[in-house]
Amino acid sequence: MIRINLLGQARPKAAKEAVPLEAAVQLVFLLAAFVVAAAVLGITYYQEKKSLDATNAEIAALTVEKASLEQIKQDVDRFENEKSVLQQRIDVIETLQKNRTGAQDLLQMVANTVVRVDSLWLISIERTNNSLKIEGEAGSINSVANFITQLKRSGYFDNVEIQEAQENDLLSGVETFNFKMTAAINQSGGGQQVQAQPAGAAQSAKAPAKGRS
Repeated sequence: MIRINLLGQARPKAAKEAVPLEAAVQLVFLLAAFVVAAAVLGITYYQEKKSLDATNAEIAALTVEKASLEQIKQDVDRFENEKSVLQQRIDVIETLQKNRTGAQDLLQMVANTVVRVDSLWLISIERTNNSLKIEGEAGSINSVANFITQLKRSGYFDNVEIQEAQENDLLSGVETFNFKMTAAINQSGGGQQVQAQPAGAAQSAKAPAKGRS
């Protein structure tokens, strides 16, 4: 439809409605709040990301340190095992050395005791731990008794006991006695008394045997 203005006057324009001031202020505050919230979120995100990166870096460093400590622990364990093996070898060597020295002292003391008894010689000496089993021959029962007395007086032997003593009739006209006895080695003071004996005593112990032959 076409409208024609017959009055010849311009048609008044419709007036625009004014925006209320309160609504404009609310809009400004809303935008400001949005900007502030975005800024806070951005700062928080940046700080959290920085903290997370630092934590990850620390975890990585601790992981490397853990691997290094595990390697060190393995090395320490290996060294401890090697130390244990070496200590066992040292203990064995010291035990062998001690036993060797103790056997020398023991033989010297027995020899020093035999040389003080007339008409007596030893056939065998067997050691089991700290116990001795002695076998020998004597020209008389008194010689056997004197040998027992000398063993006790030496301070190197305890609990000297005669196990067997009987006459040997292998040689006619010659009275000899076979004997067996046991003795316990005194661990407290025997070694010192052995060292006090003369160095040539062990060789002198062979004299009775030579005299018998």
